Amino acid sequence: MSKMMNEPTQRVIQEYVPGKQVTLAHVVASPHPSIFLKLGMEEGNDAIGILTITPSEGVIIAADVATKAANVEIGFLDRFGGSLLLTGDVSSVESSLRAVLEYCDEQLHYACVDMTRS
Repeated sequence: MSKMMNEPTQRVIQEYVPGKQVTLAHVVASPHPSIFLKLGMEEGNDAIGILTITPSEGVIIAADVATKAANVEIGFLDRFGGSLLLTGDVSSVESSLRAVLEYCDEQLHYACVDMTRS
């Protein structure tokens, strides 16, 4: 036992190294009106699409792909944090998120999550 006390302590440092990835792709169908209010967005849309992308510049590409793929509007785009909020009807928001995931996977070779919905 005394031998263990004389050995140097090993420490492990874990770091997060972001890669090329889509870490969240979620559709909020029929959101409560207060969500729009808290986000500073206009009410009247059936759904909100949420994407989080690393590196954060990828969110600009995602916004382009999403708006060309379906009839959605950009509710919020954070080019520094990599967040994108889309609004529109449920099927359009789902279509736009699918298009972004497909493009990021096939063209940019990003690791992508499955789309979720609530």
